Amino acid sequence: MNQAPRRSDTSHSPTLLTRLRDWRASRGVLDLEAEEFEDEAPRPDPRAMDLVLRVGELLLASGEATETVSDAMLSLAVAFELPRSEVSVTFTGITLSCHPGGDEPPVTGERVVRRRSLDYHKVNELHALVEDAALGLLDVERATARLHAIKRSRPHYPRWVIVAGLGLIASSASVMVGGGIIVAATAFAATVLGDRAAGWLARRGVAEFYQMAVAALLAASTGMALLWVSEELELGLRANAVITGSIVALLPGRPLVSSLQDGISGAYVSAAARLLEVFFMLGAIVAGVGAVAYTAVRLGLYVDLDNLPSAGTSLEPVVLAAAAGLALAFAVSLVAPVRALLPIGAMGVLIWVCYAGLRELLAVPPVVGTGAGAVVVGVIGHWLARRTRRPPLTFIIPSIAPLLPGSILYRGLIEMSTGEPLAGVASLGEAVAVGLALGAGVNLGGELVRAFSWGGLVGAGRRGRQAARRTRGGY
Repeated sequence: MNQAPRRSDTSHSPTLLTRLRDWRASRGVLDLEAEEFEDEAPRPDPRAMDLVLRVGELLLASGEATETVSDAMLSLAVAFELPRSEVSVTFTGITLSCHPGGDEPPVTGERVVRRRSLDYHKVNELHALVEDAALGLLDVERATARLHAIKRSRPHYPRWVIVAGLGLIASSASVMVGGGIIVAATAFAATVLGDRAAGWLARRGVAEFYQMAVAALLAASTGMALLWVSEELELGLRANAVITGSIVALLPGRPLVSSLQDGISGAYVSAAARLLEVFFMLGAIVAGVGAVAYTAVRLGLYVDLDNLPSAGTSLEPVVLAAAAGLALAFAVSLVAPVRALLPIGAMGVLIWVCYAGLRELLAVPPVVGTGAGAVVVGVIGHWLARRTRRPPLTFIIPSIAPLLPGSILYRGLIEMSTGEPLAGVASLGEAVAVGLALGAGVNLGGELVRAFSWGGLVGAGRRGRQAARRTRGGY
């Protein structure tokens, strides 16, 4: 039996180019005669519509940006000859409408995302499915069977490895800001304890906001307890690094990047919803850590504002190793493919070197250094995605972890708890600005790659983005 051709051998096949040309025509990019819309097309295949909706649902539930989900669904609609398809993607739902033409009514299907999951291995498999279908290598039956296999596949890593990955995020972050072995081990235990408590609440239907708040509260309580023991026994431990590391493990880097990507691409409703999700998650972290910090200060625990944990601009080997470990641990917690781990670790070191180097040599503010490092990682991440035919977020989200503003956020909470509200608000504002700089920087890197490239993971070239059409002064 003849085997299907490899994707790499057919990346520029006439079949794909023809399908993309027909898709752009159906989207109104080319001039069409009015009579073409009068012709009746075959009734849309309900199996194909269901497949398109389910693929879109899984991609959206995995945190992919609205534009990426829309492009994937439209590519499948073209591949399976769904007539005059329109796709609408919001933060919680997707709609697919097909119009056979003539007197036939449109056929519309909808899916609602009720549960979100973090599994970049399955996201990679879904993108490969979309690409193979766009190249004409899969029919509806084989694509549906492949989708079911992806959904039923075992986790890429055992559950305990993913949980350990969360703990290692906190450990690596605590080492970056000066914590030793005892502090790193405590940060690992505190984060795992908070994650297990949040999982227990989730199984009982408690809202995610309170899950995050409880996880932050338990981690902060562990850190404050270690700080009290260190002061009583004069151990000299930088116990505050436990809280900083736990905050980094909880910070919402993935929805932050996706929210800015949605806004830049013109999906303002989804962008606003994702950004609101980010601020709710930040609010939960602030509530949990802030309550513990306020209580500890009122009980007489001394927190030295001049000696709070911070990596500064250090380029020492231990800091660089911790940056690589932080990016790798983040990748494991997101179930990134094994082959992507090595470049992710290297990019984690690179973003820290760019940030620290600019701050040390040019004395730029933290926000500027963060944005510049994020642009570099964004360019490399999107370039790697095109080279390896993987979604960009697989490389980008873990790589920005070393610059997540955990220490700045913790400083702001301590300042507010010790009677310096103005300084605390300024620090919290700086933490938000750093987070936005991360998201904007990696998206700018992606735009630079798009501007000088043709084609994409699902066939959307630089001329295929409808939101980019000029609205002033013609073309």
